[in-house]
Amino acid sequence: MSDEPDLVRGRSEPALDPWSELRRHTAARIAIGRSGSSLPTREVLAFGLAHAQARDAVHLPLEVPALRSELEHAGWRVIEVRSRADDRAAYLARPDWGRRLHAQSLAELAEVEREADIVFVIGDGLSSIAVQRHAAALLAQLKPLLEGFSVAPIVIATQARVALADEVGEYIEAKLAVSLIGERPGLSSPDSLGAYVTYAPKVGTTDEARNCISNIRPEGFSIAAAAQLIAAHIRASLRARLSGVALRFDPSRALGEGARAPDQKL
Repeated sequence: MSDEPDLVRGRSEPALDPWSELRRHTAARIAIGRSGSSLPTREVLAFGLAHAQARDAVHLPLEVPALRSELEHAGWRVIEVRSRADDRAAYLARPDWGRRLHAQSLAELAEVEREADIVFVIGDGLSSIAVQRHAAALLAQLKPLLEGFSVAPIVIATQARVALADEVGEYIEAKLAVSLIGERPGLSSPDSLGAYVTYAPKVGTTDEARNCISNIRPEGFSIAAAAQLIAAHIRASLRARLSGVALRFDPSRALGEGARAPDQKL
């Protein structure tokens, strides 16, 4: 049986497939058709490509010099650190190592001024592609929204998990840490960036104490809207002196009436 629509008996035009209209509105794999008992060749090839892109997102190393240059050109000061995971294999096998700073990186942070309001930690996470494509653009959108707050130098962290920002924030005594990190890639979204806002960061902080804005990318939650929401989270957290589930926060109000917030942990 072909994956093409059947012809309606007595008519020369193919029958309309109601799923076709729905497929125009999503990247999800719906209405992909079939060829006999199998998938159409084009869909098998598309799935293989998506799977390869997801694997690349996880395994390709972050191009730190290029990202650093982009950030410094935009006027940010930048520091590079790494986790206790020495390589990608160790990072994937031992998530706990990705949550703690390497001893050498603590020395790198020793010269950073203490007690900033905010520290941004850019971590490669599980998608270096997301960080490479979107982190600098997101910070560019955030910069004018943070006037009046003191911001520590941007920290680029490799082999990093979300919680690495807790140790960075605690060590430099920042009031609030924002982890911008590559999210686990899906088969239609290998470049999703996540932002995790944590008030009073310290080693051992658990996830209910964070606010997460996810799927930041042009095809998902737009960079401009994400910047507005992150800035609103920062202001609310610093005002209330807390974050995570304890923070009473209305994302729709932060984005404006009628705006849609992404899925997030509030």
